[in-house]
Amino acid sequence: MKRVFYIAIIALFLPLSCQDGPPRGEQEPGGAMNPVETPPANPAGENSKIPDMAERKSAIARLDRYFTRRNKYNGFNGTVLYAVDGEVQLAEAYGYGDLRKRDSLSIESSFQLASVSKPITALATLILVDQGLINLNDTIQNFFPDFPYKGITVQLLLNHRSGLPNYMYFADSVWPDQNIPISNRDVLNLLTEHHPERYYPPDRRYNYSNTNYALLALIIEEVSDIAYELFVKTKIFIPLDMQNSLVYNKKVTPLNYNQVKGYHSGRRIADNTYLNGVIGDKGIYSSAIDLYKLDVALQNGSLVSLELLDKAFQPQHKDLYQWDNYGLGWRINAADPNNKIVYHSGWWKGFRSYYIRELGTRKTLIVLSNTARTSFLGTSELRSLI
Repeated sequence: MKRVFYIAIIALFLPLSCQDGPPRGEQEPGGAMNPVETPPANPAGENSKIPDMAERKSAIARLDRYFTRRNKYNGFNGTVLYAVDGEVQLAEAYGYGDLRKRDSLSIESSFQLASVSKPITALATLILVDQGLINLNDTIQNFFPDFPYKGITVQLLLNHRSGLPNYMYFADSVWPDQNIPISNRDVLNLLTEHHPERYYPPDRRYNYSNTNYALLALIIEEVSDIAYELFVKTKIFIPLDMQNSLVYNKKVTPLNYNQVKGYHSGRRIADNTYLNGVIGDKGIYSSAIDLYKLDVALQNGSLVSLELLDKAFQPQHKDLYQWDNYGLGWRINAADPNNKIVYHSGWWKGFRSYYIRELGTRKTLIVLSNTARTSFLGTSELRSLI
């Protein structure tokens, strides 16, 4: 097992405010429930200060001990990065990218982010909002006039209040040949032609649906006049020097050459499903160190104005708890106003990912794994380690 410690100091210019907590009953692509966040035990503001050096060393020791044991006894395989106030405190790799070849992971290894792709799609959308090219109140018909579901805005796609059916649950019955990848445009066409029943009227309630982010990727393409993959690369990955990040689209590249393989159980490699032609809701591959670079950009507002990011980090659902909410592309725990937490988790075809940002304490934890079954972790449990 290759283990890498990585220390870097980057100046952060302005803090933001955010939160943590998975909306109750949410399902990731594939259908398994996420652990539901529990209310905080501490009163508001009690633990919102930036950790001192002793606290940081203690957290480093806890994290390393925890993931070393999970790697040895529970089969955890992946990378972990912990940062405080612009300083990477710990960056370690545990295990292998390819279990058969036994090639060691590194902190630069790229993993399928699964639903952690959604915050990046949201960021790409907000870049266009910041430029005045998209309005959050624009309806889908502004971009696709024949779309049959009325009253759904960009904001309702971002915050999962569209009520649209999840394409992952209806595609199997209407897509004629699963040897041919389905694309985002195909999802749009299936919705238009077959008009599957919506779950709820627009803005009735929160309902997590991957269709929302598949459509956002299409809107980004329609407005920018370039492919989603190219937009994310030129507007996010290149400016932030995210050298290990890319969008994998099976419709464009049938074979996936990423060195890190995703495993369902044991040494069984997850299949490259026809659904991997849909991107935006998933499909981004990135490394822990690249997500750290993204974290810095989110804190200093280098890609999107801090005002707009603050809006993205506000709870959007009155029907959900403040400690168990969703914003514009981020899950949110706003129970402590002095230490909002924004985060997202994801799992898809052998990969699990966790991206947790405590904005009051300025702590960030990134966990990426390619052994999904042995890497099912609760966000409360992960936060307790830092």
